[in-house]
Amino acid sequence: MVRTRFAPSPTGYLHIGGARTALFSWAYARKMGGAFVLRIEDTDQERSTQASVQAILDGLAWLGIDWDEGPHYQMQRMERYKAVVDQLLEAGQAYYCYASREELDAMREAQKARGEKPRYDGRWRPEVGKTLAAPPAGAGGASKPVIRFRTPREGGVTFNDMIKGPITVANAELDDLVIVRGDGVPTYNFGVVVDDWDMGISHVIRGDDHVNNTPRQINILQALGAPIPTYAHVPMILGQDGERLSKRHGAVSVLQYRDEGFLPEALLNYLARLGWGHGDEEKFDLAQFVEWFDVGHVSHSAARFDAGKLTWLNQQYLKEADNARLAELVRPFLVAQCVDSTQGPDLAALVGLVKERVSSIVELADAVHIYFHQALAAVEDIKARLDRDALPAFEQLRIDLATVAWDAPAIGQLIKDTAKAFNLKMGQIGMPLRLVLFGTAQTPAIDQTLFLLGRSETLRRFEAAWPQALAAVA
Repeated sequence: MVRTRFAPSPTGYLHIGGARTALFSWAYARKMGGAFVLRIEDTDQERSTQASVQAILDGLAWLGIDWDEGPHYQMQRMERYKAVVDQLLEAGQAYYCYASREELDAMREAQKARGEKPRYDGRWRPEVGKTLAAPPAGAGGASKPVIRFRTPREGGVTFNDMIKGPITVANAELDDLVIVRGDGVPTYNFGVVVDDWDMGISHVIRGDDHVNNTPRQINILQALGAPIPTYAHVPMILGQDGERLSKRHGAVSVLQYRDEGFLPEALLNYLARLGWGHGDEEKFDLAQFVEWFDVGHVSHSAARFDAGKLTWLNQQYLKEADNARLAELVRPFLVAQCVDSTQGPDLAALVGLVKERVSSIVELADAVHIYFHQALAAVEDIKARLDRDALPAFEQLRIDLATVAWDAPAIGQLIKDTAKAFNLKMGQIGMPLRLVLFGTAQTPAIDQTLFLLGRSETLRRFEAAWPQALAAVA
């Protein structure tokens, strides 16, 4: 059975790169009828926070990436790690290292001075015929030793990466890594091995910054007699300028995209296309993605994040989204603007009228705001749009709007008839009318706009703003 996992460290938010990794791992498990496991790797106690854990869980939930097992927390598995490391110590595959930080720093500086690659020199590694120094005074107390894995000196590690192909690393290139710190907490490379083993992870899909860790982890798995997962290392995401993705490129929390008015399906669709593709398909839903997804089709090269393309994709999803759903999504943004959308025009109908003009929920809130709050146009705008010769037409329109059948076709015909009767062009009435009623010359079709605004509110706004309009052209 295929079992994949997503194992973020709760030292920050769920960012774009992590979300894509989670999506690929989740999709592969779903495609293969397997299980997707969520694991929180919280052994970095200095930087791990509960707020970060919650941000990760909320981010996955918002995206719709569900998990079958978990979340498992590494800090709740300390006894298991201790049992496994005791097994390695007893078998001679791990050992205590008493070298101080100062000693190790001096060792590395000396290696650099000789032009060598800085690495642990094995000074506390037990060997046949080698006499080790006595542990320093105080060892086991305040200055507890670390535990290192005894990496094989001969041979090497070969694994067939599902994306990168065969990779071979000689063991001579690997030193004896620390697997347990002095405080008894396992390091990443040890904790992840035990976790993947215990949780039956068959396929590890993760960022390619972990490629160098994989040979080390395979050596530990082999020492434990544990099965070796299949690995797939996904290339990183770069900014449009080819630099490592950062906040200025859009590498922010996925929840920030939610707060900026993006739909989760749009962000998921875009993440799926970052380094993976299905022919020329640009837009597809999650079910199609799962059906089409193949890890082997993930690009070997880094993807480039294009905020403009994400915005365009979000716009396409907004156009197709259910109006009632969008109305509920836009309400919190209106509340933030001190707008009570429970009173006045039908919000879902308004959303349907304006959604093709916007690219985010934030812009949608701005677009419908004018239907709940009357804004007065600038005097200069009224002067530029309202012709003194058109004033009689507006006076008549005010009267007729009070009695016309209140539906869009009738309203539209009234405006056309009024323009014709006073020998005016439609623009000489439509644009000034928008300014008077909404404070802007940019709205959807005026007949639909007035219909949704309602007769009483239309007349009220006319009475409230018309004196200002008259004064502007006096």
